[in-house]
Amino acid sequence: MHSTVFGEFFGTMVLIAFGDGCVANLVLKDTKGNGAGWLHVNWAWCWAVIMGAFAAQATGSAGADLNPAVTLAKLMAGGYTTDLAVQLMGAQFVGAFVGAVIVYLAYLNHWEGSDAGSILGTFTTGPARRNYVCNFITEVIATFFLVTGIMCIFSPHVTGGLSAPWVGIVMVGGLIYVIGAALGGPTGYSLNPARDFGPRVAHAVLPIPGKGGSDWGYAWVGTIGPWCGAVVAFYVCRALGLM
Repeated sequence: MHSTVFGEFFGTMVLIAFGDGCVANLVLKDTKGNGAGWLHVNWAWCWAVIMGAFAAQATGSAGADLNPAVTLAKLMAGGYTTDLAVQLMGAQFVGAFVGAVIVYLAYLNHWEGSDAGSILGTFTTGPARRNYVCNFITEVIATFFLVTGIMCIFSPHVTGGLSAPWVGIVMVGGLIYVIGAALGGPTGYSLNPARDFGPRVAHAVLPIPGKGGSDWGYAWVGTIGPWCGAVVAFYVCRALGLM
């Protein structure tokens, strides 16, 4: 019987392997999916979240958070002890790193010849127009809608206690899609501190030819922004009776 901590590790690994993998297929040189476009990215991340959540629950996670920002909101709501929340967040960061390493291995023959920007974009989010304040605000807003949307999807007023568990997971995937379509353009929608930080560490340490720097000056936007968005979402959801 796997633990909920292992489930969070495994599910986040699946999330990043599929999510970053779809970006690699889009941007790296001479792949079959090169140039597939923004629609490809949004649909792929939608299903990456769905499959990551299924993998997490199948291997022991009760909540299938896959995201330290979601875990933080649940901690604030009393759903976790501090000790467990820290363990879950750690597992999510490690899972994201391992998922990124898997993508590196899967596309081992395509790093050479790809430009540094495409290589970095495979692993991390980045701004369409660099303005740290504006980029941070975007991440806060997007994560606010992620956490609030999740609380709405799983609200008893919506499910009535009758919905099959997998329905909520699929709806969260749809939520990821619409957030990407509506709010993802300015920053590439991190929404998830582990999603951005773990793969950024992988980019920094992996022996990728011509990879350039890991843009650590921007890293705080995709890491701290989602946590702040989750805090805002907690207070709004608490006021609305959703948490």
